[in-house]
Amino acid sequence: MTVRSSLTVVLAAGEGTRMRSSLPKVLHQVAGQSLLAHVLDAAPHGAGASLAVVIGPDHEAVTEEVRRVRADAATFVQAERLGTAHAVLAAREAIARGADDLLVAFGDTPLISPETFARLRAPLQKGAALAVLGFRAADPTGYGRLLLQGDRLMAIREHADATDEERKVTLCNAGVMAFDGARALEILDRIGNANSKGEYYLVDAVAIVREIGLEAVVIETSEDEVRGINNKAQLAEAEAVMQARLRQAALDAGVTLIAPETVYLAADTTFGSDVTIEPFVVIGPGVTIADGAVIHSFSHIVHSSIGKKALVGPFARMRPGTSLGDGAKIGNFVETKASILEAGVKVNHLSYIGDAHVGANSNLGAGTITCNYDGFFKHKTTIGQGAFIGTHSSLVAPVKIGNGAYIGSGSVITKDVPDDAMAVERSPQSNREGGAARYREMKLRAKKPKQG
Repeated sequence: MTVRSSLTVVLAAGEGTRMRSSLPKVLHQVAGQSLLAHVLDAAPHGAGASLAVVIGPDHEAVTEEVRRVRADAATFVQAERLGTAHAVLAAREAIARGADDLLVAFGDTPLISPETFARLRAPLQKGAALAVLGFRAADPTGYGRLLLQGDRLMAIREHADATDEERKVTLCNAGVMAFDGARALEILDRIGNANSKGEYYLVDAVAIVREIGLEAVVIETSEDEVRGINNKAQLAEAEAVMQARLRQAALDAGVTLIAPETVYLAADTTFGSDVTIEPFVVIGPGVTIADGAVIHSFSHIVHSSIGKKALVGPFARMRPGTSLGDGAKIGNFVETKASILEAGVKVNHLSYIGDAHVGANSNLGAGTITCNYDGFFKHKTTIGQGAFIGTHSSLVAPVKIGNGAYIGSGSVITKDVPDDAMAVERSPQSNREGGAARYREMKLRAKKPKQG
C-alpha cells in the first residue's frame, strides 16, 4: 500500500501579548520543551512527511527553535496578520508542491499527539476533502460550534454569531484541520474577508467545501489535547496536564515514584528499569537515568546522565554536562557541572565539582570544591582513580591530582600532585600590615610501598 505524503503547516506567528512576556508565545515551555517543539515533534515524521512553520516578522528566535527541533522544516513569514487562512497561505509555496494531505496546526497547542494527527488524516484517504478536529467542551462559551447533520459537518458557527439553539451545542472547534492536498489551494483561495475585521478565517473552509459539493467531517479528541495557550494561567494548566501524562508513563514503564504528584519530569526524560524517585525531585530536559538508580528528595537535575545503581541527593543539583558513573554517589548539598564522575566515585556532601573529570572510586570529602573560574576563563580539574580528597579542600584549576593521591584536609591545591603522593597546601595568609605577602607550604612525600 502506498504511503500518503503530507505537509503540516504550523501557525506560529502570534505575538502572544497576553503572556505579558518579551518571549514569543510559542517559545514558552511545558515540561522543559517549547510549546512549538511539542507540536513539531507530534507532526508527521519520516518518508513523505514535510513541514512548514509560519512565523511573524523579526522572530529569529522562533526560526532557530524550528531548526533545532526539525531541521527538515521550512519557515515562512506572515508579514501582515490578516487571519488564520491568510497565515496558512503564507506557506503557499510548500502547499503548491501538492502533498496528499495538508495538515494545519497551531504552535501553541503542546498537548496534541501524533495519534490525533493520524486520526485526522484517515478520512481524507476515504474521500473527504476536509477533516476538522473537535472536542466536547465543559464550558463551550467563546468557542466556535461544529454543526453536524448526521456525521457530516455542515458549518462552524462562531459563538458571537450562533443562535441560542446553536449555543447549546458542546462540540467545539479546535482549529486543527486536514485538507485533501489536491483541493487545498482551491479551497483556501476561495476564502474571503467579508467580515467586520476584514480578515480571512480558516473556519470558512467548511462552507466552501459544502458549496463545491465535497465532504467535510469531524474527528473528536479530548479537550485537554487541544488546549491553546494564551496566558500564563493556561500555560500552568497545560503543564499540569503534561506532568500527569509523563508521571503515568513513567509509572507504566516501572519507575517507582513515591509521591508522583511532587515529581516534575521533562518530556525527553528516559529511565532504565528499577529506578526510584523520591518526593520533590525536579528533572529538567536532557536527563537519562539508568537501571537501579535512586534519586533522593529535593534534587534538581538537568542535561545529565546517571549511571546504573548511582545515588543522587537528597538536595543535590546536577547541572548541564554532568555524567555520573555506575554506582557513583553525590549526596546532600552537592552541585556538579560539566563534569565526569566515573564509576564508584563518592561526593557525599557540601561540595562543588565543576569542569572536572574524577577517576573511578575516588572519594571527595565534605566541602571540597573545584575552583574552575579565574574571573575570565573556565579551567579543568582532573582527579585520578582512587584519589582521596580531604574535607574542606580547594582544587585550583587547572590542576591534576594523580591516581591514588591523598590530599590533606583544608588544603588549597594549586600545583599538580603526582600519583600516590600526599599533598598538604595551606591557605594564603596576609601579613599584619594587610599587605599582599602570601606564603605556601607544600609537603609531598611518596607513599611507602606496601609490605609483603
